[in-house]
Amino acid sequence: MSGLAAARIRMQFTRETSASNLIRAFEPGRVRVGERWFTSNIIVTADRILGDWTLESPGKVTVADLAPALAFNPELIVLGTGASASSPDIDLMEALAAQSVGLEIMQTASACRTYNVLVHEGRRVAAALILES
Repeated sequence: MSGLAAARIRMQFTRETSASNLIRAFEPGRVRVGERWFTSNIIVTADRILGDWTLESPGKVTVADLAPALAFNPELIVLGTGASASSPDIDLMEALAAQSVGLEIMQTASACRTYNVLVHEGRRVAAALILES
């Protein structure tokens, strides 16, 4: 590209604003959604937040545990399992697939990043995040 052609290219930078619930920060034991910090397990969608999400056994998440996330009618649930990676639970994935809901299981920090990308893409996603103290 010649110098003259390069000079004609204009770029406009805009500050992205979003009314969606985006995860702004994560630290072990807490997550910031927008400007609000949460210190207990949480379910987040683009337009809703469910704090104090309780699990019967954080090591073995069930469909019943994910019922609050399913109530938000997501196409995909991103499950953050804490600091350690968790093996995919085939039975859980099959049960959700039968309801036309996908499931991605990963460490919570990765789940936070993945959730934000999916929200920016306009996907109906719910992040179910297990926080560790």
